[in-house]
Amino acid sequence: MLIKTYGSAIRGIDAIPITIEVNVDQGINFLLVGLPDNAVKESQQRIDAALKNNNYKIPGKKIVINMAPADIRKEGSAYDLPLAIGILAASGQIDKSLVHKYIIMGELSLDGSLKRIKGALPMAIGARNQGFKGIMLPAENAKEAAIVDKIQVLGVDNIKTAIDFLNNEKDLEPVKVNTRNEFFSGINDYPFDFEDVKGQENVKRALEVCAAGMHNALMAGPTGAGKTMLAKRIPSILPPLNLHEALETTKIHSVGGKMKRGESLKSIRPFIAPHHTISDVALVGGGRFPQPGAISLAHNGLLFLDELPEFKRTVLEVLRQPLEERFVTISRARFTVDYPASFMLIAAMNPCHCGYYNHPAKECVCSSAEVHRYWNRISGPLLDRIDIHMEVVPVDINELSKRKKPENSKAIRERVAIAKEIQEKRFQNLKDVHCNSQMAPRQIRNICQIDPAGEALLKNAMEKLGLSARAYDRILKVSRTIADLEQKDHILAEHLAEAIQYRTLDRDTWGK
Repeated sequence: MLIKTYGSAIRGIDAIPITIEVNVDQGINFLLVGLPDNAVKESQQRIDAALKNNNYKIPGKKIVINMAPADIRKEGSAYDLPLAIGILAASGQIDKSLVHKYIIMGELSLDGSLKRIKGALPMAIGARNQGFKGIMLPAENAKEAAIVDKIQVLGVDNIKTAIDFLNNEKDLEPVKVNTRNEFFSGINDYPFDFEDVKGQENVKRALEVCAAGMHNALMAGPTGAGKTMLAKRIPSILPPLNLHEALETTKIHSVGGKMKRGESLKSIRPFIAPHHTISDVALVGGGRFPQPGAISLAHNGLLFLDELPEFKRTVLEVLRQPLEERFVTISRARFTVDYPASFMLIAAMNPCHCGYYNHPAKECVCSSAEVHRYWNRISGPLLDRIDIHMEVVPVDINELSKRKKPENSKAIRERVAIAKEIQEKRFQNLKDVHCNSQMAPRQIRNICQIDPAGEALLKNAMEKLGLSARAYDRILKVSRTIADLEQKDHILAEHLAEAIQYRTLDRDTWGK
């Protein structure tokens, strides 16, 4: 007897349907075809043990299973459940009337229980788009998939429950999640707040500008100055995710297997901080069977690179194109996938090996040549792509002992949100531009017009600092954001002056 069950394969951050054809005939053999990887091939042993431990069995006949389309690689152990259900239905051990109405996915333990899988959200979206009645998957993934409406999401904890449902012996209540309630319940759930940071008012101002225009930034300063502490609090002042961005972010984390147990939706912007030993593949994504990397997990959020010069040069250089294009393409012989990578880059570094170059109180033991070599680990083209450079100096003890509470993140976020609304209105007719940092050169010329006084100021800064054409554009973008924060229609000379001062690393006092 021939039976078809249906599963899903992840390509990029989307799911494509997989038809699992199971034919049981006379003879004794077990053949699994359709380009399965080793984990799929090993499913026979897991299925055999799981069925026996639940009073079912793989029939002693010739079983041929084809996973179509046969030119797409089938990866992972999540096909255990649809394969097992197909074998049982094709051998007449369970009712076959419902198996074709659901996408079925799940990894089996030897006792028949189901383990969580990756990519539940895109699978549920794919099942709805492909016209299936519902999706059956492990109970641990049900809440994540249930944010997709107009489809039944059935969470099962073991294969016996799935069999009883398909035999009409047990009803399963579809898991339901109120997406909007889930989204708004966690939208302000930030673990860190700027009110914990005393002093550093100039750095806080620079980070407010970063958040308002989604500009990339680099903080340079000695050990213990508070660079990491400040970076961890940036998500709390970023404009809140909208529902579309939350779903897109959740899809990427679902495919990457980064969803926490019981989590259904990413409500706050991601903060991804890879260690400096990370490889270029782990950062941008890829591998033999491509997975999203750290820059894609930071999509719609923040990528924090601490100790920037300690990263391998090749790792830093692969960032250059994603910073411009806001996506990354992974190419293989058989296929090409695109992962979104629209993130804000925040980097931090010590000024030298010992960490005390330019320190107000402690003496640096590094020679000028050593400082120069340390800074040369970061290429000029990468620095050009970072809009804002700032020096972070240690906070004075008198500032730390003040009882007055600093401004909290909520107050800063409100100003940032107003500036973001101005930008959304400005770019409402442009498909791929949503904030000032994303403007192309033509848009910069049209939107960031300056008066003669501003032109003279910027020309003087370009000549003295030796800035590139890309740095010129970035100063204009930052000055436009500063004007938006002050709700000004035009860029004024003081806006340009503030933006120019954020090019600290272009000055002769650093890395020379």
